[in-house]
Amino acid sequence: MQAKVALIMGSKSDWATMEAAAEIMDKLGVAYHVEVVSAHRTPVKLAEFSESAVERGFKVIIGGAGGAAHLPGMVAAHTRLPVLGVPVQSKALNGMDSLLSIAQMPKGVAVGTLAIGTAGAFNAGLLACQILANEDPELAQRIDSFRDEQTDTVLANPDPREE
Repeated sequence: MQAKVALIMGSKSDWATMEAAAEIMDKLGVAYHVEVVSAHRTPVKLAEFSESAVERGFKVIIGGAGGAAHLPGMVAAHTRLPVLGVPVQSKALNGMDSLLSIAQMPKGVAVGTLAIGTAGAFNAGLLACQILANEDPELAQRIDSFRDEQTDTVLANPDPREE
């Protein structure tokens, strides 16, 4: 199956966060490509990756980065594809630096920014699937089923005092 989502991150250590995006894409049966592409340490690779993303068949790019977190914005500057940015939680500023670096894009370079950490990564994977589901009715049905499962789980035991 051809990967339609590129799941990239600034360093190997970011995988601990970004694997949450892979988790939901696996659950929903969406193929993805994983690669480390650093905005600061491999800028030429970043430009080449971003500029070739359309011809490689990707439809959505998820970029996770911590600290200065320039990866999603720089990727977005080099492609017309939707880029979803995930702020990876940093030690120094607890991820706020990453969040602000991704969210504060200049007018004309759009990046969809998710929450800090694994919740943001999971939701980025889910959002990528939702984007793809606009053109894939079977995927849309799997997403509907996933949402139904979530609802059923909450309704099965609505009292938070009970396990």
